[in-house]
Amino acid sequence: MKHDSLIAPEGIPFIALFGAATILAVVLLKSYGIAAVFLAPTLFSAWFFRNPERRVPGDERMIVSPADGQVIRIDEGVHHELLSGPCRKVSIFMNIFNVHVNRIPYSGKVSRIVYHPGRFLSANLDKASEQNERNSVLILTDDGKEILTIQIAGLIARRIVCWVEEGDGLTRGERFGLIRFGSRLEVFLPMEAKLCVARGDKVQAGQTPIGTF
Repeated sequence: MKHDSLIAPEGIPFIALFGAATILAVVLLKSYGIAAVFLAPTLFSAWFFRNPERRVPGDERMIVSPADGQVIRIDEGVHHELLSGPCRKVSIFMNIFNVHVNRIPYSGKVSRIVYHPGRFLSANLDKASEQNERNSVLILTDDGKEILTIQIAGLIARRIVCWVEEGDGLTRGERFGLIRFGSRLEVFLPMEAKLCVARGDKVQAGQTPIGTF
């Protein structure tokens, strides 16, 4: 499944529920005031779950951002239990106004997917990386490089969605999941990768280069 609809499928139940309430308020209650109360979350849900197309850079050496948002932290020489060596880590915070569909940063095969239940601290806090609900997707490139992307739930988010499975072959910029209502993504890159972003930079999923080989 390509997940390329204008609205992410996970948003349809919210849109349908609030949309039906809006219609019923007009038809049955004859109240435009009550209808407006339900119309606002209907429009917000449609906007929040938007799923726009993105122009992936042509240079195949480029590693693209897996999320829309702002780079809030960059760490050098970090380790992770799923990785074989030290890495560069880029942390991206998504607020409720960002597109929340996540994309693969680099082409390769899904080697591991590991889900961890957890808390729902504000995703801009560093301790959210270890304490919050999160889902790790490890990509093994054709030439043996490891790239790890972690979806981390936030204060409002209550569900991480991952559309891919272990063994799937994915291309750079391909959609692989989303997080509902505010969250954080972390990308672990090999030390040989040269970063293209700095703390405070705004990035777009599948489009903004965050590093290069």
